[in-house]
Amino acid sequence: MIATTRRILLSALVLGTASTAFAQNAQAPVRLMVGYSAGGPVDQGARLFAQALSKELGTPVTVENKTGANATLAGMETVRARPDGKTLWFAASPTITISPNVMVKMQFDPAKDLTPLAPILSYYNVLVVNKDQPYSTVKELVDYAKANPGQLSYGSAGVGGSNHLGALLFATRSGIEMNHVPYKGNAPAMTDVIGGQIHMMKDIISTASTYINSGRVRAIAVTSPTRNASLPNVPTFAESGVAGLEGFDVGGWYGVFGPKDMSAEQVAELNKAINAALSQPELKQRYKELGYDEWIGSPKDLADRAAKERAMWATVTKGIEVN
Repeated sequence: MIATTRRILLSALVLGTASTAFAQNAQAPVRLMVGYSAGGPVDQGARLFAQALSKELGTPVTVENKTGANATLAGMETVRARPDGKTLWFAASPTITISPNVMVKMQFDPAKDLTPLAPILSYYNVLVVNKDQPYSTVKELVDYAKANPGQLSYGSAGVGGSNHLGALLFATRSGIEMNHVPYKGNAPAMTDVIGGQIHMMKDIISTASTYINSGRVRAIAVTSPTRNASLPNVPTFAESGVAGLEGFDVGGWYGVFGPKDMSAEQVAELNKAINAALSQPELKQRYKELGYDEWIGSPKDLADRAAKERAMWATVTKGIEVN
């Protein structure tokens, strides 16, 4: 009888300790990993989202910038984390869809080593040029490039990045030749467009708008199938009338991933919280002002789009390798 009583008391103690630990863990901060430096477009989008998600979860959500290796170090940090919902990755699509096709030594497989939780938003780029250049439309740019083959240069955030491959796709489809100049981020590339060291670049609309509206660069075209609400006077590539650019539609997205082996219950709860965060009026308005298209969906929606775009970029990136 005494032994039985001891076992009951011991079991109660263990359960009580476990419950306390679970409650404490539920209140522990959520780490939101970002693979890009502070102040850039992905970091900006993540910090706005973190504030909204914190309200839904009732616990702090802290953004951690872990840069390097084409933003895959943030992904690796997530892959190695415990599947307890306390380490999440606010990922930009190039790391999920392009990097697996071009990185020689990528340390994880986004399709196998992560748990898709929810999409966040879609975004598009805008082609901007140095304001002193003699072309103001896509057609004028293409005509100039054909008359001066190999003389135009464009910058990007690095080899294999979305703005590199988007510009390459534009050049290929319009039949022109341009020189690629890779940088360690969009900001230094934009600085050199403004200064005239390079002629042009594609940048995310949310960050390029500041430079466009201040007159420091000239906007030529957006990569979306329709005009963007934040740049209503800038035409699309498809509107240019240039052969090969019909239906031009090249964009990206942000999504949230967790470590693999997360429980179905955790996934469902986090997807619900993320979608509720995206429905907050303040976040919706801020994303709209930045030129983003909100994308509320399921883990399957995110996984399916990632798989489709990995296959698409595989055909564009043949022969491109990043160490």
